[in-house]
Amino acid sequence: MNTDSTRHPVTSAAPDKTPAVHRLRILTVNTHKGFTALNRRFILPELRDAVRSTQADLVFLQEVLGEHDRHANRYSNWPQQSQYEFLADSMWGDFAYGRNAVYPDGHHGNALLSKYPIRQYRNLDVSITGPERRGLLHCVLDVPGHAEVHAICVHLSLLESHRQLQLALLCQLLESLPADAPVIIAGDFNDWQLHGNATLARRDDLHEAFERHHGSPAKTYPARWPLLRLDRIYLRNASSHAPKILGHKPWTHLSDHLPLAVEVHL
Repeated sequence: MNTDSTRHPVTSAAPDKTPAVHRLRILTVNTHKGFTALNRRFILPELRDAVRSTQADLVFLQEVLGEHDRHANRYSNWPQQSQYEFLADSMWGDFAYGRNAVYPDGHHGNALLSKYPIRQYRNLDVSITGPERRGLLHCVLDVPGHAEVHAICVHLSLLESHRQLQLALLCQLLESLPADAPVIIAGDFNDWQLHGNATLARRDDLHEAFERHHGSPAKTYPARWPLLRLDRIYLRNASSHAPKILGHKPWTHLSDHLPLAVEVHL
């Protein structure tokens, strides 16, 4: 796995004076690069309002644009900063971006928005072969009351054989982390046949939030008529509470995936 770990300044924390945090509100959403399904309309400003309304502590983003010169020239309301910075705005004090796909007009990848300082991050290149580029964005968070909390933003391949190899790399990453540290894994697994979920279910240290509470992962795709269970939230050394599919307006019109939300207890 190749890594890309360019860092940006983070806000300083005061762990000695800050009360311990034992609950985190999690949101994961495939942003579809800020466009509606079938790319009919640019709706990133509306998506930002919707994301802000969730009051999430951590937001896992997939298919978020770092830059795109052609779109910037075409749309009058295109933000001057990257899409993940635009979404973070003043609500999330820290963010990390993992660039996966690069093309002549720009690039896109995964991002994490966090209300807590991101101590460090690295983008793990888990692309297998061919033009499809995929990554695991691994962040180490300073959450008051905890030595470290790990967040991994996932966007896996469209091919089953590639996904299984990428899940093996994800498991290698998990094995490298402290055994007692809380880990939150969220994103678009593209695992429509649930073979990947079965692979992860063989681990006795992970659980998928919707499967634990509702018996199966959530249906999230396509957003307006969700049939496929593509998006997931897995936890280690943490418990899940009140998982929700955000399947109402405006969410049904803001991407081709529905977002997932859950409260995580550390």
